[in-house]
Formats: sequence, C-alpha cells, structure tokens
Amino acid sequence: MVDSNDVQAKISAISEAQAAAHILDIVEAQLRKLGATHILVTGLPMPGRPIDGLVHRFRWPDERQGGIERSAVASDDSALILSLSCVRPSLWDIVEGDLVHSDLFGAVGAGQKVVIIPVTEVHPFQAIVLGAGPHLRPTRIDLSNLELVCNAAFRRLMQIGCLSTQRPGDLSVRERRVLELTALGKTANEIAELLDISQRTVHAHLQNASAKLKATNKTHTVVEALRYCQIRM
Repeated sequence: MVDSNDVQAKISAISEAQAAAHILDIVEAQLRKLGATHILVTGLPMPGRPIDGLVHRFRWPDERQGGIERSAVASDDSALILSLSCVRPSLWDIVEGDLVHSDLFGAVGAGQKVVIIPVTEVHPFQAIVLGAGPHLRPTRIDLSNLELVCNAAFRRLMQIGCLSTQRPGDLSVRERRVLELTALGKTANEIAELLDISQRTVHAHLQNASAKLKATNKTHTVVEALRYCQIRM
C-alpha cells in the first residue's frame, strides 16, 4: 500500500511541475510502487480515429518477445475499448480469451492483472492510465490514491499547455446540444423550436454525429456520445 502522505506529496509536486516528462515520471513512479512493470498513459481516441498524438507514456514490454518494449498502440485494441466502460478505478484479470483481442494484454500474458484508471476531470477529453504486472496487487485505497494522482497529472498537463481537450472527431457544440435534447426524449420538432433551427438542420446534426461516432441509429448515437464523453446527462 502507498502511504497517503506520499500521495499528497506527489500531487503537490505535480501541481508545481513545469514539464510533461516530470509529471509523467511521477505517475510512472506511483504505478511502479504498486508493482506495475507495464505502463500506458494515454488519451482515448474517438471511434475510427488514430491514437497517434494522444499517447503520453508507453512502457510496455512484450513478454512474447523476450521483454522487448512495444513501440506502438493500436487505437482499436480491446484493452482501450474495455477502458471506455470503466467509470472508476478497476482491476482486470487477464484471461486466455483476452489475448486474442488485445495485443496489449497479449504482451503481458494470461494470469496477470491490469489496473485501469479512467481520467474523468478533463471532460470532454478522455484518458486512461493502465498498469500491469505479475506482482500488481493494489488495495482499494491504492486505486483511489492512484486515481487522485492521475487526475492531478492530466489537469496539470492541460494547465501547462501539453494537453488539448479537443480530439479529432469530437462533436461540435451544436451536435452535442442536439444529442443531449434527443437523450431527454425531445422530438426533432421540439429540438428545432428550442434551438431556433429547422428540423432539417436537426436531422443534419444527428446524421453528422452518427457518422463521427460510427453509430447505426439515433439510439446508438446517444449511447456512443455518452460513452465517449461527448454529452453528459
């Protein structure tokens, strides 16, 4: 277990840091204290978009290749998709089935544990911190403390200009508003009246949002908008 005073010291150091590398070093040190040998700190891409430019720290030895560190992350890796469903820190046990769908999990190996920390304080930007390793056994308090450090790190990255809340493929302000009203059960006619636009424009915003989110219908579009933090209810 990591001492709470040590956690506060790390958060204080993050708040004073002027360089991204220093901030990420603090996050990595916190993970390694908990037993992590594999570390990923990254923003999450919108559907169908590359992850290039969103990865901040990637230390991921591939045990299948004798521990050689991987050099790239696939934007559709199922470990990232899994992370989208996490609203609080989680501990995941890697099983054989995970190895088929995730190169990240495959590089760690079945029987290992992965800690997933969703970063929730830089909305609408989404980010996660992953840590894995054979000796990773964090307590609930450890996960809570790690969440505090990770959120502080991303807030500071934004403050010093190393992080933009905008991602390629993000919905526009008007597209978000139309979807929020749709999620509340408003009809196209009601939305048009509320926003003082035509019904045709309402449908255009819905279609554009569906295309960006790779959704198949209106309900699916709302669900994906919630999942990718484009709207909040």
